[in-house]
Amino acid sequence: MIKIKHPDKDCNSSQEALLASCPADQRRFNELLFTIGNITYRYHQAAKDFSPSLQDYHEWLEGLPETVRKGMQEKGFERCKSVLSFTRYVNEKNDIGLEEYIRQQMDAEDLAEYQGFLTIGKEQ
Repeated sequence: MIKIKHPDKDCNSSQEALLASCPADQRRFNELLFTIGNITYRYHQAAKDFSPSLQDYHEWLEGLPETVRKGMQEKGFERCKSVLSFTRYVNEKNDIGLEEYIRQQMDAEDLAEYQGFLTIGKEQ
């Protein structure tokens, strides 16, 4: 069961359909993966609550490698408001780190189980 739903109903339907059709031995991993993904999506969307400023944008640009910085400058502030590294910068500037956000939103047992899947994947 996906415990944290995506805010978009169509996305939820797609996730549920995939779970219904995936092999039983992969279902639990996918449930946890969708839960983490949905939490992460919500985390990045929360940056809008802080009304990112032009100053935030310029500070973020300063920390980027030169080649990336040039591309983001070409995109401009408005288009960069949805760039994941920018939304993460804005959230972290406001003391909301992604890892901690995930820990706060997810059951500790589920998070440990998900991390266990990741450890198994590295060993193979």
